[in-house]
Parts: sequence; C-alpha cells; structure tokens
Amino acid sequence: MLATTADLYDAHPETVRVCELQFRSFGKRKRFHGQCVPIRTYENHLPVLEALRADGRGCVLVVDGGCSLRTGVMGDRIAGIAASNGWAGIVVFGAIRDSVAIDQLNVGIKALGATARRGWEKTAESAQGPVEFGSVRFAPDSWIYVDEDSVIVSTEELDANARATDEA
Repeated sequence: MLATTADLYDAHPETVRVCELQFRSFGKRKRFHGQCVPIRTYENHLPVLEALRADGRGCVLVVDGGCSLRTGVMGDRIAGIAASNGWAGIVVFGAIRDSVAIDQLNVGIKALGATARRGWEKTAESAQGPVEFGSVRFAPDSWIYVDEDSVIVSTEELDANARATDEA
C-alpha cells in the first residue's frame, strides 16, 4: 500500500470514514488494506484464533473487543497464525499481549494497547457481522485501509497504490 490514509481520504472524502480512535501499531507491516471481516468478543481470544485459522488473503480482521485493556484478545502465537494464513492485518478495539514478539512478525496490527493478562475463562460467544467503534461501522462488505496514522473504512475498494497529486 503506497497511498496514505490521508491520500485516500483526500481523494474520496464522500465515501471514506475515518475511525476517530488513536491506535498503536504492532508487527512489521505498518500499512495494510483488505476486505473487512468483523467479529465481536470480550476478553476471549478463542474467537480471534478461530477467525485467523481461516485463509485471510486480501482480508483485515476487525475485532470489537469492547475497548477492554484489561485482557489481551491475541498474542504472538495467534499473530503468527495470522501471518501464516496470509491475513493483510488486524484491527483490535481492545488490547493484545506479547507486543515485542509480535513486532518481529510480518503482520500488521492496530490495537488500543498491550497487557500481560490473557483470558482464562471462556466469556460470551463472539458475534460475527457489523461492529461499530470510533464513530465508524465496520461491515463485511467494507474495505479497511491502515497506515501509521489512521484506520479508514470505505464502502468500495480503493486504489491503495495511487498517490495524491495535490499537497495538503
């Protein structure tokens, strides 16, 4: 992905929505994009593991973790599975764990933060389908674009290799 989220926003201000949250970046891949695969879970890593075991080529997993910074919903082993299965990246509305090890993997992750705690008890089952956070709706038919600055969502696929020609 050559275009920045700012370039994409400037080129498509009517169709691009900017997530209003400030995320931290993890993993070697700082820029990624793909079709949205949204799930909802709370302090339970098992739904994330299950989702990332699938072939993820061309997809971004968006995890609504309920904004919990208490318990990580994924660590380095799960991130390694994501990298092995070709996922473009992961956006977590919550926390991860094992950030130093994740930073060595060829995967892109945006999360609110990191913690040492993992979930030991199975919590409520996850839900698939649209999720909302940061004033943005993440639906299965939307496209996610991520760089060092932001997470944006489009209802249609954008040319992520285009660069803006005007300066802002």
